[in-house]
Amino acid sequence: MPRLLQILCFALSLMTAGLPPGAQTHVPSNRVFNVKDFGASGRKEDNAQGAIQKAIDACAQAGGGMVYVPPGSYTSGTIHLRSHVRLYVESGATIFSSKDKNAFDKEALLYGEGLENLTIEGRGAIDGQAEYERRLNDLDDRYIRDNQLLTEAGGKSLMRSFPKKNSHGKFVFLIRCKDVRIAGLSFVRSPSYAIHPVACERMVIDGVYIRSSLADGVWADGIDPDGCKDLRISNSTIETGDDAIVFYSTNAFGPALPCENITITNCRLSSASSALKFCDGNMNCVRHVTVDNCVITDSNRGLAFMVFDGGYVSDVVISNLTIECRRHDWFWWGDGDPFHFNIKRRSEVHPQSARPDEPPAGSIRNVLIRNVIARGKGSSVINGHPDSWLEGITLENVKLFLSSDPAAPYDKSVHALKIQRAKNFKLKDVEVVWEKPEWSKWESALYVEDVRGLQLDGFSGRQARPGASFPAVVLNRVEEALIRGCVAPAGTEIFLKILGSNTREIRLSGNDFHQSKVPYDVAGEVRRDELHELSNFMPK
Repeated sequence: MPRLLQILCFALSLMTAGLPPGAQTHVPSNRVFNVKDFGASGRKEDNAQGAIQKAIDACAQAGGGMVYVPPGSYTSGTIHLRSHVRLYVESGATIFSSKDKNAFDKEALLYGEGLENLTIEGRGAIDGQAEYERRLNDLDDRYIRDNQLLTEAGGKSLMRSFPKKNSHGKFVFLIRCKDVRIAGLSFVRSPSYAIHPVACERMVIDGVYIRSSLADGVWADGIDPDGCKDLRISNSTIETGDDAIVFYSTNAFGPALPCENITITNCRLSSASSALKFCDGNMNCVRHVTVDNCVITDSNRGLAFMVFDGGYVSDVVISNLTIECRRHDWFWWGDGDPFHFNIKRRSEVHPQSARPDEPPAGSIRNVLIRNVIARGKGSSVINGHPDSWLEGITLENVKLFLSSDPAAPYDKSVHALKIQRAKNFKLKDVEVVWEKPEWSKWESALYVEDVRGLQLDGFSGRQARPGASFPAVVLNRVEEALIRGCVAPAGTEIFLKILGSNTREIRLSGNDFHQSKVPYDVAGEVRRDELHELSNFMPK
């Protein structure tokens, strides 16, 4: 047979099989299991759950291969995945979550436990058909209580979103699985977490699109790894009501495991809560994480580091980001703030959760955030705990813009950046820029309190409004600080205010104060011999 004819015949065989050419070249024909051959009609009104499950089971019994979902609409409840099975959802194919709760024997559409060598991919879609209703709030969430009180005081409605009872399950729920790949698919309208891996190892999530309502999609997180190891998330767009990507370390499905060895690259994230969150639900640790080349847009909070359950966050590098935040509705966590660090004990947030064996406060240490341009509507607050100060946090080459939103029901912002209870904190080449519209209660560009070992290198910023008496930078109860190479922009009234009876060992070196009216002001309780100056450019 001539070579050209052989090629044409091969291409024709792929077309008649209805398979993607790349898939056919990797999977023998006797290992391809088309769900239509098992009774799926491709019509949304028909129940495809049994047919898809039969195809998956047959594929697994054959030793592995591809389960192929051709173009069409398929409605299903829980589908139990199997080892060595590649579920391929073709372009033009959509799997819909059933509205019948009885169709779910697990809290997910695609479920697997203890599996290996598992793939979920294609160019099709998974549609959760989530629906929401607005009703008066009946949850006692202490973390958003201030939002609730301010909204109420402003005469605004306390109606909020809740999922309707006919919306069921997560999309992908995997427990203790290894060598997992999820790629190419669109996950839309999820009623809960879109992808929730627990204690999984060697997992790749690449090129997915995840979308839930930014107005209403409560609990519809994007990707929520819990105690996972060796995870890569790349080239994906995630737009979710709740957190876009959030790392857990909980004991909900066994002993709390480290969530570790994670890379996130080339993603765009949007969230009505936090775009990227190191979760408050951390009983063990989240560590060894790098995030690079990502864009955060239209988020209520940009980067959130929160530890409420005694675990720790350590060894994190976040670089080359742009962040754009605004305030979403009152019932979301977040305040239009690009950066947020917070350590608490769970009972300090929810007193009813207090118990005798509650662990001490957790910790956050060794975090580097660099090469970031961030725009926000609320103060970036970086807080340690009285019993567990932040340690080894660095912000480098960060440009932070702050403006107000007159349409928002409240504004809690005061300082552009506030740091409390930290050791060995570095800000290098950080610039704060105030933009319009302004907020009447703004004060300082940087407020630092209870910090030991501060390095402020190349900082630039002024008070919120020209002519206002607030200092650009406040150091309160700060020990062992080096203020070097900083610049007071035009319009600066007082660049630096130093106060606090235990403030000591403050060194000023090579700063450019010439555009400020007052370079620095030292409160009476601070001993003058604790201030050391060298080669600063002063006003004439």
